[in-house]
This record gives sequence, C-alpha cells and structure tokens, in this order.
Amino acid sequence: MTAAASANALGQPLRPPHARIPPDVACAADYERHAIHHIEAMAWHHIQGGTDQGLTLAGNRAAFDQWHLSPRPLADLRGGHTRRSLLGHALAHPLMAAPVAYQRLAHPAGELACVQGAMAVQAGFIASTLSSHPLEAIADAASGIADGGPLWFQLYSQPERAQTLALLRRAESAGYSAIVWTIDASIKRSGFALPPGVEAANLHGIVPLRQTSHAGQSRIVLGTPLADAAPTWDELDWLRAQTRLPLLVKGWLPPPQARMAVERGVDGLVLSNHGGRVLDGMPSPLMLLSGVREALPSTPLLVDGGVRWGTDVVKALALGADAVMIGRPLLHALAVAGALGVAHLLHLMRTELELAMAQLGCATLDQVGPDVLSRPGVWPTR
Repeated sequence: MTAAASANALGQPLRPPHARIPPDVACAADYERHAIHHIEAMAWHHIQGGTDQGLTLAGNRAAFDQWHLSPRPLADLRGGHTRRSLLGHALAHPLMAAPVAYQRLAHPAGELACVQGAMAVQAGFIASTLSSHPLEAIADAASGIADGGPLWFQLYSQPERAQTLALLRRAESAGYSAIVWTIDASIKRSGFALPPGVEAANLHGIVPLRQTSHAGQSRIVLGTPLADAAPTWDELDWLRAQTRLPLLVKGWLPPPQARMAVERGVDGLVLSNHGGRVLDGMPSPLMLLSGVREALPSTPLLVDGGVRWGTDVVKALALGADAVMIGRPLLHALAVAGALGVAHLLHLMRTELELAMAQLGCATLDQVGPDVLSRPGVWPTR
C-alpha cells in the first residue's frame, strides 16, 4: 500500500485500532468522530457516503428526529427487561448487527472481530454475502462466544441459481439460523475499487455480471444481463422452496408488496433503503413501519437506516419494529477498537434504550407503543 493510500480522510497517517476504549467515547457519535482517524480516506468516503445528492442518506437520520417522546413518571418498572422472541430466537435485546460488506475496510480482522463483539453482548449478527472473511470463518468466530445472539446470513442472488444455492447450502452447513435475502441492491452505482487484501471472500470462482456499460453503447442498464438478473417474485418462490430455515426479505416493501411476500412464505421482513446507497430521494424505512405493521400485525419486522441512539430504537419499536439493525456505527466502533469497540457501542445503545424505556414508563418492550410518540407541535395525550 502506498503512502497516499495509507492516509486517512484528514490527510494524516492512519492510526492503528486502540487496545482500550478511548476515555472520551460515550455514544455512537463519539465513535464516528474517532473513526475517521483509523480508516483509509477512500474507504472512509465509501462507508460514509450515499448515492447522488445524499438525500436518502440524510433522510434516514432526519426521520427519527421528527418524533418526540412522551415520558410517563410514576410507572411501576419492577421486573423490567428488554427480552424478545424473534423467529424462534430468544433475544436479550432488540439490537442486531446489520449485514455490512467488506468489514476489513475498517479493521484487519473485519467480520471476525465484529461478530465476536456482537456476540459478547448477546446481539444478533447478520453476515453479508460480501463479507471479507468466509462465512464459515465468521460462524467459527461466533461459536467461540457462549450465550451469544442469533447468527443469520444475508444472501445476494448470484448470476446463476446454482451459485445462489451453493451459498445457501454453505450457510446451512455452517450453522446460520436464518436467511436474509436482499432484493434492492443488485443494480446500484459504485465507483469504489476495493484495496489490495479486501475481497468478497464468499464469491471465489463466481464471475460477477457486468456492472457498467461503455460510452457509446446502446444499452446502459435496461436490457443488459445485470438488469435481466435482478431478483423477481419467481426467484422468491424458488428460494423459499430450497430451505427450511426462516427466510426474511430485506428491502423497500410497501404494504401491498410486503403482504405478497408473506403470502409466498416469507417469515419476516427487513424494511430498508440500503443505507441510502441505492436510489436517492427514497423515504426512510421508518416511514413505512406503521403501514406495514398494520397490514401484517404478526409478521416479524426489522428496520435499519439512521439508527444512532437508544431513543431511535424506542421510536422504531413504537412504530411497529420488533428489532433494529445497526450498520455504519458498527464499522466506526470496529475501526476504533475492534471487537471491544463493537461490544462497547452495542452496550452503550442498549443502555440508552433502557434509560429511555424507564423515562417512558415502559418496563418491557411490549409496552413500547405508538402512545410514547408525539410530533412537534402536537401535545401528547399520554
């Protein structure tokens, strides 16, 4: 790696990960402030960026800020907890590590450190198809932590169904307990070239579909093999028939499409706009939640995008989520202090969640409902 490539986005030499948590880290924003010093410049811009103008990226964060919380004093909090059952898994709390690709961009140990940090605090971990360590190695790292959270595998469709099926079978054999099929990111813009030593470790031998066309060609996206291979309802039916594991669909699913997915055998949904990386101008998944929950009262729903505080978790739960996924903040914590940083970040967010629940008079997650929320200028009725 050249000297220029080893500089961070501030133009300074990269700092190695800390062996201890920096004393001034008390929230996710502090980890982000530190992380810029530990991640190579181009990788930092890739991690932090969204598509086009960044409207969707900014909107994910702004959606949480439009809600106020209504405290309820004098509530009986005895016996309180944050436990929840999700797809047969007993969760200690509703925080899960999102399926973030190429985690070696943030730390040499990448997903191996991240999964260990998540499992240490009983958070679920979703390994990406585009992980920079093989899915089997990630499962082995997770198995070394007693009483960890659930381990799921996020699946991208491959050019050939036989290749997709091979990934599915590997995940089953390695002990993953659910499959999260992502449907919204097969066609997206990306100008980031992976640095030496970082690769899609699960995809050796799989030739990717052509990602771009050259100037002057008559076809750009539509009519190309890339567009022709985009996920379809037919592929969902095929995938559902291939595994007995719980199957979740991750992407932008308004109520009609969400209902269709469940009718076709999907066990749960992850409402997501892929962190603002796919289509600029999309609303936040938070805005979908209440409508999908109304349409599907008993279907497990998860949400990602913009979650930075325990109060954000409360707001997502109040609008209908069963759990939330944490993405970019985990990379920040991973870069700063490896597995220790990941565990510390998730512990901080769980602490913020429990503090918020106590102020809201909610002893359990089941008590967190729409009545804890109000909009600016609207007097709460609790």
